Amino acid sequence: MPTPHNDNQEEFKVSGDDLVKKVKEIIKEGNARRIIIKNEKGEEILQMPVTVGVIGTVFAFPLAAIGAVAALVTNCTLVVIKK
Repeated sequence: MPTPHNDNQEEFKVSGDDLVKKVKEIIKEGNARRIIIKNEKGEEILQMPVTVGVIGTVFAFPLAAIGAVAALVTNCTLVVIKK
């Protein structure tokens, strides 16, 4: 369930297993500008602009990085900064 933070930002609590799936959903919606992944302590693990991702194959590397993060965390918070 998203948690509104301000008008241009949403937070989602997700498990590590669902992280890549949720990021793909967010990108498909097309209204995200930046995605930040935080660990259970609220510390930022990864931050990436989504504009790089919409190019297609260029997004394969960031998805691999997100997959690596997912393997390391049990639960995390996705912060989506919208356009």
